[in-house]
Amino acid sequence: MINIRNTLIIDIETVSATEEFEHLDERLKKQWERKVSFLKNENEHTVDELYFERAGLYAEFGKVICIGVGFFVKTKLGDMGLRIKAYSSDNEKELLLQFKELINDTLDGEDLILCAHNGKDFDFPYLCRRYLINGIDIPIALQISGKKPWEINHLDTMEMWKFGDRRNYASLDLLASLFSIESSKKEIDGSQVNRSYYVDNDLEKIADYCKQDVYVTANLYLRMNQLPVIPDKNVTFV
Repeated sequence: MINIRNTLIIDIETVSATEEFEHLDERLKKQWERKVSFLKNENEHTVDELYFERAGLYAEFGKVICIGVGFFVKTKLGDMGLRIKAYSSDNEKELLLQFKELINDTLDGEDLILCAHNGKDFDFPYLCRRYLINGIDIPIALQISGKKPWEINHLDTMEMWKFGDRRNYASLDLLASLFSIESSKKEIDGSQVNRSYYVDNDLEKIADYCKQDVYVTANLYLRMNQLPVIPDKNVTFV
């Protein structure tokens, strides 16, 4: 049996720490130049172009601008429902503190189960690193130091789909297609977030996209546990 009541679905959106490579701290510039020397660069992009396109993928050179969360709830009729909210801000430290307050105080982080798609390789470690970089204690639900594997309440729908196959990678959009879940990739996708943030100045659109990713992940989690998807009438976007 899965613990729906204690499960929080999350998704984060990240961008490069600065709009342009030139605005980066001098020491970090050298570190980025060193890093890109190991990256595939088939299109022969410049260091500046690679920074704009890929820096947001790395917690050392990026920042979090949005955290989407999804709660499983009961409707007035007793059916399963989903409540989705996105926390977004240009101030990363304020955003991280908001999320910490939510999971530590509001949701009792000790027993909380966090679930994300590719969360164990991206969302969870990225958040932990950014908390430390911002001088904030890591929230209880994200702490893994000193814990045994079975004591860590982290779920990853990508890992669930691998079934032990380390070579397999399946995007959220692919699995949504397989399980007939409405896609979140309508107006933008992950590769366009940096441009939407720095060029279009559209944090609201990014937050909406993040909430849709939470919606897809939540329903994918249910389908992978042989449970029906939540009908749209039972989904509330805050």
